[in-house]
Amino acid sequence: MTIDSHQHFWIFDEERDSWITPEMGVIRKNFLPENLKPVLKANGVNGCVAVQASSTDSETEFLLQLAEANDIVKGVVGWVDLFSADLYDKLEKYSQFEKLKGFRHVAQGQPEGFLLQPDFIKGVGQLVAFDFTYDILIHQNQLKEAFNFAVKLPNVHFVLDHIAKPLIKNGQMQPWADDIRALAELPNVSCKVSGMVTEADWQNWEKADFRPYLDVVFEAFGTERLMFGSDWPVCLVAAEYEGAKGILTDYLSMFSDSEAKRVMGQNAVDFYNLDI
Repeated sequence: MTIDSHQHFWIFDEERDSWITPEMGVIRKNFLPENLKPVLKANGVNGCVAVQASSTDSETEFLLQLAEANDIVKGVVGWVDLFSADLYDKLEKYSQFEKLKGFRHVAQGQPEGFLLQPDFIKGVGQLVAFDFTYDILIHQNQLKEAFNFAVKLPNVHFVLDHIAKPLIKNGQMQPWADDIRALAELPNVSCKVSGMVTEADWQNWEKADFRPYLDVVFEAFGTERLMFGSDWPVCLVAAEYEGAKGILTDYLSMFSDSEAKRVMGQNAVDFYNLDI
């Protein structure tokens, strides 16, 4: 069972999706399950986890509707206002949806200290009562803050998105590598091997560019806490699905079949408790 632990759907809205800049023209359009289904089939992928791309309640409802209607969507990582005074009631309502597995708040680019706000920590802590996970989306310069955040919430199951977006285009390893190793020491944190091609030179990357970064995350997290994610359709600005997936599958050729299968699917099934 191969599972894509990280992809997105949207009906493109120029105002809402302003992060999709003109230079990302290839993804300035709609992407829905009917677009992804043949791509997954062609690449031998059995299902996916749809992750929020905008910070609204309607986004979560949109993804849940798609998941209900499309069997390829095995799980949803939605959005909810984690600062809300009635968060517990909202989470209780959402717990009725079997495919809703966790939540994410876009923390990348937020002011220093965002993750450490007491009200935010309190909100994320409430996810535990309903077995919801939390996806950490940050830039590499926020890794130390993410460590301090995760330390305060040892009972929350975290997964770091996109290996924290290191500066692959510049070939810069530090302090990202040391900070990744520190975060990986926390047993409640996993990591998605995803979003790498968009941190490289979009037009001129080579598979060798990613090897030093893969070496670090595999050493730090091991094959028990890493999971494949395509970041489709965002990856399309730099690579077709096959190219993005191939970076990881080529690297995994050095590992045993059982280790590769964990990274390519079983870890995502276990982390998100997917019904496959």
